[in-house]
Amino acid sequence: MANNPEHFLLICETCKGSDAARSIQKALTDRLPCGYSVHSVSCMAGCDRPITVGFQAVGKAQYLFGDIQTSQDVDALADFARQFHASGDGWTNATDRPRALFNKTLARMPRLNVEECS
Repeated sequence: MANNPEHFLLICETCKGSDAARSIQKALTDRLPCGYSVHSVSCMAGCDRPITVGFQAVGKAQYLFGDIQTSQDVDALADFARQFHASGDGWTNATDRPRALFNKTLARMPRLNVEECS
């Protein structure tokens, strides 16, 4: 994991438990670009579609994916992590994301423009 991370991958451990979250974390950690930090977190309100995984970075759109269950889903998350990392503002179209995530996108929140919040 990065010492000074710029990007964060959050894995909900509430519905399926910490062992399931750790399993996904272990499967992803070595497959992420430099600058990512992976954390298990409490409820991300995706309870109808566990396991829920979120992507965050300062100045970028945020994403929430649900129904993460298979190795294909984990592969797609690793692919998306690289896509998200390479994007200047984090914005990706559904058709550009890995196909396995197409129906698993729960939310995309626009980037928070810090300058406008001051």
